[in-house]
Amino acid sequence: MSDRELIQKALEARKNAYCPYSHFQVGAALLAGNGQVFSGCNIENAAYGPSNCAERTAFFKAVSEGVYEFLAIAIVGGLEDARELDFCAPCGVCRQVMMEFCCPETFRIFLARSEDEYREYSLQELLPMGFGAGNLRKQG
Repeated sequence: MSDRELIQKALEARKNAYCPYSHFQVGAALLAGNGQVFSGCNIENAAYGPSNCAERTAFFKAVSEGVYEFLAIAIVGGLEDARELDFCAPCGVCRQVMMEFCCPETFRIFLARSEDEYREYSLQELLPMGFGAGNLRKQG
């Protein structure tokens, strides 16, 4: 799957966002190692705490279907009535979920304004000195 196709799927997922409080729609498309794509959108709740980000929605859908290996994610976000989108980076909680399932050096994160305008980062760049399963393994 091309980078542009993955971004297009994130743009499509953004349309499903449930954001009656922030009016900030986010869409994500997660490319699994087996070629499957899992989409997600943000889902808000009046109590705020139970809200879920688009990125975690995509990861949780994949994991709930037994998929644990991932290559890339495309993320798009902005106010629901925005004429142009800005680059929308994942929050810290989403970065930590990525750390649980992805290789920091090779997992690609696309922050996109459109199919043609995007930036690519590794998880390592967005979460330097990340804490993961390797930190919990006995040394020695």
